[in-house]
Amino acid sequence: MKLLVTGGCGFIGSHFVREILATRAKWRVVNVDGLTYAGRGRNLDDLARHPRYRFVRADIAGAAMAPILARERPDAIVNFAAESHVDRSIHGAAPFLRTNALGVQNLLDAARGGRFLQVSTDEVYGSIPGRRRAREDAPLRPSSAYSASKAAADLLVLAARHTHGQDVVITRCTNNYGPWQFPEKLIPLMITNALVGHPLPVYGDGLQRRDWIHARDHCRGVLAALERGRPGEIYNFGAGIEPPNLVIVRNILRLLGKPTSLIRHVADRLGHDRRYAVDTAKARRELGWRPRIGLADGLAETVRWYRDHPAWWLRLKDAAFRAYYRRNYGGGALR
Repeated sequence: MKLLVTGGCGFIGSHFVREILATRAKWRVVNVDGLTYAGRGRNLDDLARHPRYRFVRADIAGAAMAPILARERPDAIVNFAAESHVDRSIHGAAPFLRTNALGVQNLLDAARGGRFLQVSTDEVYGSIPGRRRAREDAPLRPSSAYSASKAAADLLVLAARHTHGQDVVITRCTNNYGPWQFPEKLIPLMITNALVGHPLPVYGDGLQRRDWIHARDHCRGVLAALERGRPGEIYNFGAGIEPPNLVIVRNILRLLGKPTSLIRHVADRLGHDRRYAVDTAKARRELGWRPRIGLADGLAETVRWYRDHPAWWLRLKDAAFRAYYRRNYGGGALR
């Protein structure tokens, strides 16, 4: 089995590449990544000489993808490549449309044979009121340029199934966390800020709810969908736990022995969704998948990883991210 993974140097993609090489002894992985700001080659440096792994640098929206796919002739493609940070999409939507929508169509055009698995997001369902959970057939109500671009990609994938009969599967997952996550997302941002004594900027009242799942559990779900998912189907993945963001932040401070006085409530994000929640019954029933890593254990492991790997994130923190968050939260938020 030759598997082509796009975005394999990113946070979730790198976990997936490791999962494949660790659990599928006869599979070969070709990792195609454009190495944008969040796709870091260092995430997989230790695999450089692995006999079943090869890296190719390319942009999924570029002309190079067609010859790459023609040359590699993979048995399946798993697309993790994406611009994924909502804050960035608010300030500039064009890169999200290019990679997340046009890039997916470019891949579909070049890959008519073999299975195509599109890694999507629960954010395409929009904010979920009350206690209900979105099933795979729920209406799409994206509320940011990021989630709209991912919803567009999902529709393009389903259209390829309808029009060309392509063997496609879509997975939609809740918020991921774990090692190697770029420190702009909530959990690594709070951990790294706390480690260096910077204030922790929390949007609004901090009571937005997210269903947090460890990246390894998500990757096991993607692998199950790749191997056992029905063509043309969509599968939700989530852990079924929805603590408010403020609870997550306080737990991080507790694990690090830092005071809650580091918390700074800042102006809420534009169009901020209040709650995400998905129904995972279909994935459990059809794929035999279920999450294995509890939030308490997974969060403690993640905190330890960032504490023990400052060289991975400190340069980014001191350069790009201090400037970025000053621009977006104001000079006082990170003073």
